Amino acid sequence: MTSKIKVFPGTPLREVDFKEGKILYRHDEMNGQYAWDTGIGIGSYLAALKEGVLLGSYCRSCRRTVVPPRTVCEWCFRPMNSYIPLKDTGTVNTFSLCYITWDLKRIKEPEISAVIEIDGASPLHGIMHKLGEVDPEDVHIGMRVQAVWKPADEREGAITDILYFKPIKEG
Repeated sequence: MTSKIKVFPGTPLREVDFKEGKILYRHDEMNGQYAWDTGIGIGSYLAALKEGVLLGSYCRSCRRTVVPPRTVCEWCFRPMNSYIPLKDTGTVNTFSLCYITWDLKRIKEPEISAVIEIDGASPLHGIMHKLGEVDPEDVHIGMRVQAVWKPADEREGAITDILYFKPIKEG
């Protein structure tokens, strides 16, 4: 049995051909500008953060309050159009000591990220944020914390309007 090898006409390109200008080509840089629409739920949340308020949404059917707010309940798929201001306090649900920054640089003192169940929201509902003003050895699940906000004139409507959460001194 003989196999037929298909031969395609043409001239192969080599890298040196580009470098020596033997090939006509155009190099272009992409201008990838885009915009992100936050929508009603997150847009309301970000606007409230600028005012120094944590906002949740309430499902009348499931009777749950979630944070950040949503426009539709993920349990019953009903509209969640009631927005509720929540306290800026909560409880550490879980945490991590991070010795590498977001841009992959090693650090000696860890950043402490935590999932914080926000007071006024239903159990197991909260946000992820940084902890501050606390020794890593003292952080524990169940620790009570409170938001430390940027000064009002420096807020821009972002989650970073909260600098971090610090332990509440319970006496």
